[in-house]
Amino acid sequence: MSAPIRVMIVDDHELVREGLRSVLVQEDEVELVGEARDGAEAVAAAARLSPDVVLMDLQMPGLDGIEALTRIRAQRPQTQVVVLTNFASDQKVRDAVAAGAIGYLLKDVLKSELVQAIRNAHEGRPSLHPEAQRHLMRRVTTPPAAPEGSELTPRERSVLELIAGGHSNKSIASVLNLSEGTVKGYVSAVLSKLGVDDRTQAALYAVKHGLAPGSGEPPRS
Repeated sequence: MSAPIRVMIVDDHELVREGLRSVLVQEDEVELVGEARDGAEAVAAAARLSPDVVLMDLQMPGLDGIEALTRIRAQRPQTQVVVLTNFASDQKVRDAVAAGAIGYLLKDVLKSELVQAIRNAHEGRPSLHPEAQRHLMRRVTTPPAAPEGSELTPRERSVLELIAGGHSNKSIASVLNLSEGTVKGYVSAVLSKLGVDDRTQAALYAVKHGLAPGSGEPPRS
């Protein structure tokens, strides 16, 4: 059995932390390693506890969730952050994604959806609440003209669709009958042409531009 996913909770409300704690301690694949009540405490705790995944509220006193998220990702790029909040405005969703959040959930999320989002984050796959997806897609109702030279080839588009579906390079290689080295080359080309830094941003681009396969389907392993 693989090691449990190390999770940290960040929320300024004790009742919220208690509720999340009661959910997570029931999950064998999750180990709750710590909690924080505000952004500054979260940054310090993340450095000390080395969580795999942080569940982060945005509205907190002092250092807010966006700034805490930015600092945690800067000091520990291997730690993934899933935003768990009551709000999903255009600006908040965009700011969270730009800061490096791999997930954006609202607090009405089902237990199974929360656990799946933690699992996805640990595996490097994004999870967006439908409301957050709508806010992102609203910004691209009329997509801007693509920069010169950025158009994807049919093969690169296939690779992007598989990235958005949660496939690893090994899985993409199997699906497309390519070597992993060739897939790495295609992935690098896709990231370069889209002007994004990593697979998460590429997957979000695919969602925003209607390239993600099967809206609402569970991610593939």
